[in-house]
Amino acid sequence: MTIADIALFPPRASTTASQVDMLFLFLLTVCGAVTLLVAVLLVYFAIRYRRRSGEVGNPPKTDASDALEWFWTLTPLLFFAGMFIWGAKVYFGAYRPPDDAATIYVVGKQWMWKFQHPEGQREIDSLHVPLGRPIRLLMTSEDVIHSLFIPDFRIHMDLLPGRYTSVWFKPTRVGMYRLFCSQYCGTNHAGMTGVVVVMEPADYQKWLHESAEGSMALQGRKVFLKYRCISCHSGDAGGRAPTLGGLFGNIVVLNDGRTVKADEYYIRESIVYPSAKIVAGYENIMPTYQGQVSEEEIFQLIAYLQSLKPGETPSRVESFPPPTTTPPINTKDR
Repeated sequence: MTIADIALFPPRASTTASQVDMLFLFLLTVCGAVTLLVAVLLVYFAIRYRRRSGEVGNPPKTDASDALEWFWTLTPLLFFAGMFIWGAKVYFGAYRPPDDAATIYVVGKQWMWKFQHPEGQREIDSLHVPLGRPIRLLMTSEDVIHSLFIPDFRIHMDLLPGRYTSVWFKPTRVGMYRLFCSQYCGTNHAGMTGVVVVMEPADYQKWLHESAEGSMALQGRKVFLKYRCISCHSGDAGGRAPTLGGLFGNIVVLNDGRTVKADEYYIRESIVYPSAKIVAGYENIMPTYQGQVSEEEIFQLIAYLQSLKPGETPSRVESFPPPTTTPPINTKDR
């Protein structure tokens, strides 16, 4: 490797990368210029106003300049206020995904990354995404705090146990890019790495359906039946729990008069802490499933509830469309 092979920055492979780099260079330039100015003035004043040989008593009084004081106070204030506004704009842009972003579910675990695509593909330590499409990562941790860091995309977000966090990116270059855990998470922290594979849209669609085990919604229905959720969330007149058809994304009225949006955060809380928010007209009778349902299963349940249309009840949903490809035949069973 030569000096020419050492890049100052990793390649820019997402729409966020250029914005982050421009802000960083601006901060570096301003702070470097201020540091240089202070250093030069410090040396100049030390020489200009030094005590010379033969001088006795106090130095002559120097009159202060109000104009200089105001300039030295307001100019840095304007610069740093501009930095704050610019940084806030980049931050909110990086963590508020567009409406058409595709959601991929991420679970961090000592010491691996687990990814689930809504179409059914599941990956460990690798993430395949299409070129030019916004991708939202909805993330949580099964054990300790992890932190997803993809340098080429300039994205970085912590994964917290018991909570959801999210970040998004839009890839701009086909290729393979490294991802890391940047939060010390145990003895094998350095080995918790992976790759993001950015593919052409046609190649991605082909890969997506090669060996999918059914959609996440289908897997979520299996989880729904496994834990007998249908016993209370039946949707009929005798149901002891709220109807789930068309619930996702809508506003829910609670017993105390508050309202809350039925998003991923609300659904997860309702599974692990069901007494936290009680729907108006219902009693606090749901047991907690904390420690019983895994984080991957909760993601699958969320995908299943997203698939239920208004008026559609779990008891009436018998099947989902079959996979687009036929699973390979296992000749060993013949």
